[in-house]
Amino acid sequence: MMNRLTQSMDFQANALSLRAERQRLIASNIANADTPGYVARDMDFSQALREATGSLPVAGQMTATRSNHMQPLAGARGEAGLRYALASQTNLDGNSVDMDRERATFAENSVKYEATLRFINGSVKTMLDAMKSPSQG
Repeated sequence: MMNRLTQSMDFQANALSLRAERQRLIASNIANADTPGYVARDMDFSQALREATGSLPVAGQMTATRSNHMQPLAGARGEAGLRYALASQTNLDGNSVDMDRERATFAENSVKYEATLRFINGSVKTMLDAMKSPSQG
């Protein structure tokens, strides 16, 4: 039972961390909307979450084949998981930021970040309520 609780919390913590990282990427795209030659970046969230939770090996990462091989740092993500956004229109300055797309993605990711945070808060509250004795209320 305890293992299931920690697995659920670890999953949600990974999701929250990845949502924050995605928000940072989107904010960077918006900040560079007028930078000539800037290419917008994003991540495949579901792929990144599978990699973070150990469901799939991380793309471009070596796997340990012997017990004495060095292991990657926990939660380490390189640039390998990031994608370049395709420009919806051709721009003379080579910038691929589409502000409408970025704003919509930013808003969607914000809502999902908040939902993940609420889920974690609800799970913690449920665990705390379950640990209370009947005489505590």
